[in-house]
Amino acid sequence: MGVVVVRYRPTSDMADINESLVRDVFEELHQKDPGIIRYATLRLADGTFLHIADVEQEANPLNNSEAFARFQDGIADRCEPGEGPSPQPASIVGSYGLFAD
Repeated sequence: MGVVVVRYRPTSDMADINESLVRDVFEELHQKDPGIIRYATLRLADGTFLHIADVEQEANPLNNSEAFARFQDGIADRCEPGEGPSPQPASIVGSYGLFAD
């Protein structure tokens, strides 16, 4: 699958709820340890969320995640108009300790 970057901005009243749902995804990943994904989520100062996923195989373990399904449910409704999730494939230009070399 490779690297995917997703950017979106929840409404201010939904940002903390969104963060809680994201934390649940990471808790589940830590429990199940699928091992074929490197994944990080950042919350920027302006309230924008940035997800970076590097999946080693075509089968994305997030597709089988109950927590990720809960996170995705209603994501567009949690976002500012026109600021919904925008996934983009990405190429690694450089990395130190974050992505596989």
